[in-house]
Amino acid sequence: RVFLPLLLFMNIYTADLETSVSPRLIVFALASLLIVFLLSMIIVPRLELENRKRGVLVQAFCRSNFIIFGIPVATTLYGPESAAVASILVGAIVPFINTVAVITLEYFRGSKPSLSKIVRGVVGNPIILGAAAALLMVQTGLRLPSVIDAFFQEMALIATPLALIILGGSVTFTTVKSNRKQLVGGILSRLVLVPSLGLLAATLLGFRNAELVILMALFSSPAAVSSYTMALQMEGDGDLAGQLFVFTTVFSIITIFLWVYLLMLLNLI
Repeated sequence: RVFLPLLLFMNIYTADLETSVSPRLIVFALASLLIVFLLSMIIVPRLELENRKRGVLVQAFCRSNFIIFGIPVATTLYGPESAAVASILVGAIVPFINTVAVITLEYFRGSKPSLSKIVRGVVGNPIILGAAAALLMVQTGLRLPSVIDAFFQEMALIATPLALIILGGSVTFTTVKSNRKQLVGGILSRLVLVPSLGLLAATLLGFRNAELVILMALFSSPAAVSSYTMALQMEGDGDLAGQLFVFTTVFSIITIFLWVYLLMLLNLI
């Protein structure tokens, strides 16, 4: 609620938006996530009988830890400018993916999705507020005082390592026997199937280098840690959501490396 929004704020605030903004990248990312969502809503109910698990599985397929994983990967491989592009993409994706998550869990809970609840969740999201504040300052030409600018830059550096420490501290192994089938399907879909289809489409459409790395991070990142909290709040299967987060996070250490290696081997990045 503090450091990640601040990181996005500084990435956008210090970026050259004329060269960073890529409408084509944003449109492709949103369209891809929409397709994944629609396919999940068709396929998952045919394979899973329990509604509480259906909503969690659909959310896991569509919702990744892109904020925590995507920006560090982009920065490591292509420097601060790619981090700015990733941050702007986050500003577009977060409202969409939050809306999709709420609709999914409400639908499988048997409730009619509440428009007011969705709007409140999106508008009040700290990450959205951070991105919006940065865009407003850039567009209006307002600048932070040098002291505050330096302070914010130092604080923004805390976001990624702190988030990873918290992720590591929240990993707990609970009983997984009853969810073995769902876990195998969720892990393979989140870390292999979705990135395979997404990256194939991206390369065919001509995305390369920094943009392709950002899309790779979007598609191949593990299930979002916030999906566990939302599942608990909206009567989904919290145990399954937590297990999907844990196991996709663990296995993503291997799969993200392999995706980066494959793209480099093919001279696409």
